[in-house]
Amino acid sequence: MRFSTLTIIIPVFNEEKTILEVLKRIYDLDISEYFPKYEIIVVDDCSTDNSFELIQEFSKSHANVVLLRNETNRGKGYSLIRAIQLAQGEVVLFQDADLELSTEDIPSLIEAMIKLNIDFVNGSRYLPGIVRPLSTYFRYLGNRVFTLITSIILNVKITDIACGYKLVKKSLLDQINLKEERFGIEAELLIKALKINRFKIAEVPVQYYQRTIAEGKKLRNIDGLKILLKILKYGIFA
Repeated sequence: MRFSTLTIIIPVFNEEKTILEVLKRIYDLDISEYFPKYEIIVVDDCSTDNSFELIQEFSKSHANVVLLRNETNRGKGYSLIRAIQLAQGEVVLFQDADLELSTEDIPSLIEAMIKLNIDFVNGSRYLPGIVRPLSTYFRYLGNRVFTLITSIILNVKITDIACGYKLVKKSLLDQINLKEERFGIEAELLIKALKINRFKIAEVPVQYYQRTIAEGKKLRNIDGLKILLKILKYGIFA
């Protein structure tokens, strides 16, 4: 199986220290075996640092980079939804703008989609098979509890509800009415996709290098509670 175009969507908010490295690493990847063409849609969520200017300068010498900017800070979910509406690829990859996840894992996500002939590949920071640095226990525990709740509600075994790496066929995305404007977008997307066809989704282990708040980590404990509410909302009531 060979696709024509991949769309890589990168939401950005105050990531001047990492965004250029992320873009360069994507360009260093050779995925021509799977996708002869790809586009990168970067959505700057009204950054207050130099993120937008750095991406703008980068895009001048890279024709397949589309740069959008939200007029106000709307959230990760809003940025993803906005970019999905413009995506031209048969397959869409969600890529975070920090360096917590490694672009080296992108080929394994693509290979899983092709080999298994599925519509959705979810990255997992907790599946075995990859050596990872230690991470904060309480954040790990919270995600595992939320993931367990989702697994029980939907009667499917998943291991990471909130991982930023998700590879999804555009045909599936077009069936899903995404609404969450902030961090709940990952949970909403995965839950709604599972409800459409849980047997066309797989998980692949990915690397994870957790940042601290001082290093630019955006997710706070209160966001975790909000994500739990979204899991219950879309898992049970929607």
